[in-house]
Amino acid sequence: MLHRFHRKIMYKIKIINRIPVNEIEELVKMFIPKEDYTVTVDEALAISQSFSVVFEDKRLSEPVNHFQFPGRDPGDKKELKNAVKRGIYTALSRHLNRTLPWGTLTGVKPGKIVRELKEKGKTEDEIRTHMKDYYYLSEEKTELLLEILHNQYPYTQVEGERSAGIYLGIPFCPTRCVYCSFTSNTPKKDDIERYLKALYREIEYVGSQMQKTGWKADSFYIGGGTPTTLNEDQLEDLLSKIFREFDLSGCREFTVEAGRPDTITFEKMQVIKENGIDRISINPQSMKQKTLDLIGRSHTPEQIREAYATARKAGIGTINMDLIAGLPEEEPEDLMDTLEKVIALGPENITIHTLALKRASRLKMEDDRYHLRHAEVLEDMVEMSQRRMKEAGYRPYYLYRQKYMAGNFENVGYSLPGKECLYNIRTMDEQQTMIALGAGGISKRYFSAQTRIERSANVSNFEIYIDRIEEMLDRKLQLLFA
Repeated sequence: MLHRFHRKIMYKIKIINRIPVNEIEELVKMFIPKEDYTVTVDEALAISQSFSVVFEDKRLSEPVNHFQFPGRDPGDKKELKNAVKRGIYTALSRHLNRTLPWGTLTGVKPGKIVRELKEKGKTEDEIRTHMKDYYYLSEEKTELLLEILHNQYPYTQVEGERSAGIYLGIPFCPTRCVYCSFTSNTPKKDDIERYLKALYREIEYVGSQMQKTGWKADSFYIGGGTPTTLNEDQLEDLLSKIFREFDLSGCREFTVEAGRPDTITFEKMQVIKENGIDRISINPQSMKQKTLDLIGRSHTPEQIREAYATARKAGIGTINMDLIAGLPEEEPEDLMDTLEKVIALGPENITIHTLALKRASRLKMEDDRYHLRHAEVLEDMVEMSQRRMKEAGYRPYYLYRQKYMAGNFENVGYSLPGKECLYNIRTMDEQQTMIALGAGGISKRYFSAQTRIERSANVSNFEIYIDRIEEMLDRKLQLLFA
């Protein structure tokens, strides 16, 4: 059970120099606001000591904590790091009378740990024990991971070493939401045309190189931003360009995010459908008008319903709808009201996100402690939404976490059976190469023999992307086609 935020106490945490400071801070900030603690390296600490937690408030008499290594090798950096995280977690949890649902885990893809344990031959009971004793995970989160592993297993088998998922980013939105940190938002008159010109250059290059070197597109995902910020002609030109330049004969799935309801028209939906694309995402975030106004959304709940009806009228067969738990001034009953209204529409996928405050977002700058203060409310929201989704016949099929998530929770994608999004699963599973085009895209090449990933990122600012497009192509040459 999570408890209300503690009184202000200063904590000084010192760690051995073999442990990354940033990984310890990722854990500590789930308990304490940034201004209330310091994490530093102490060269004097021995491996057998590893770390200390000093409470500056004189009312607390807890001695310096040192962690031992029963049954584990202190010379292994991974073991050392996880042991220190368990020790620090224990010290903070005791003093604040608070536990974290994800225990010491701070990574964004916890499902990979469960899958790897399963592939090593561990039974489900052995996995449960490991997640509890090694990472301090709650029973509920471990069961969720096991259920997702079961539901997504049919989609994890990759066809060949040169099978790839393709991501293409359109970094424009009608307005900027308060929780968002995108550097590009409402485009100026010629921004989109200039961006598309550079993007077409990357499309031509990547499509040509893939065919020359034997890469095959397994899934294709156009995200953003909001791709349907493009007008009908621009959207038609973009899709036509993609189908000309890429061999999509073996592509199993094609998705276009149409996230903002106020960008959806029947003509745009027709363009998508006529190009053979049958999967989109419409993202209400909330069905409460006051919330939409607070977060900077320039549309109404009725426009959400109209956008959904428009997509169905155009013949779109698979629709995902994104919701966010923990939005400003919302209580659990607000999220449940939104969820009931969305379920009534009948989308094949529903993704429930926990609010993550990006560092550059307006809400983060206005309220730096938001993610800590809303932990209790989030716990109720997450538990209630999970129960309701199962009652409505939806199954959890992928999960990921983000930095600065309110309450230290997670994002979960739910699907009706057989309607799971292949691209989402493959992105989280990280056993397939992902080729990303456009500003902010991060390509990841997967080497199965070594089970390792190499990354290459495009610059995130679309203006710089335009100016340095040839450099972006060279990065892809080095990672994928050399």
